[in-house]
Amino acid sequence: MALYAIGDLHLSLTADKSMEVFGPAWENYVDRIGESLSALTAADTLVLAGDTSWGIDLPEAEADFRFLEQFPCKKLLVKGNHDYWWSTVSKMSAFFGEKGFTTFDFLHNNCHVYGDWALCGTRGWFLEEEQKPHNAKVLNREVMRLETSLRAAGERPILCFLHYPPLYQGYACPEILGLLEKYRVRQCCYGHLHGPVIRRRVEGQRGETAFSLISGDYLGFVPKKICD
Repeated sequence: MALYAIGDLHLSLTADKSMEVFGPAWENYVDRIGESLSALTAADTLVLAGDTSWGIDLPEAEADFRFLEQFPCKKLLVKGNHDYWWSTVSKMSAFFGEKGFTTFDFLHNNCHVYGDWALCGTRGWFLEEEQKPHNAKVLNREVMRLETSLRAAGERPILCFLHYPPLYQGYACPEILGLLEKYRVRQCCYGHLHGPVIRRRVEGQRGETAFSLISGDYLGFVPKKICD
């Protein structure tokens, strides 16, 4: 039994938006995802940290989830900025139930317990979004969601999973970093960074929190083992 995490699979089995156009790092990425997930068992848990499917709605994303469903590990979904299929948890749960998908759950305004750990998370916030007029509203919403998740952990040590990096070279999100510090988060895994921007990642210990980039192309589409 082990806990794994990866973000940014960008599956597109129906939406016809293959990421292979972005170069060698994405070559045969669906096959590589399938090969790596085949090594996980029903006893394992996999956190998918956003941008899982390019589908614009749940029906268009169905083929991508059916592909993931064949691998028996439990999967916790975090919302990403390109997850246009994302709806309310009740609607998504109903859809998965109708399709017979049993391995998925959501990390959204809640936390999940894994052994002694609390798994918390939300989409987060990113500097590039600050050009949009609704930035304060969206940031505040994400901060509230993250704190709701962190608070639900109680006294358990916390592993946090975000889609957006709260920290990278040239930028920090003080509101989110403040929550990680307040709740003494042990590890924060994040995605979203691809290609040349990967150079700006921040990894390693900062205060009490260890930071790790887990975007799919950075990991070579092999999920990162977080703990046993």
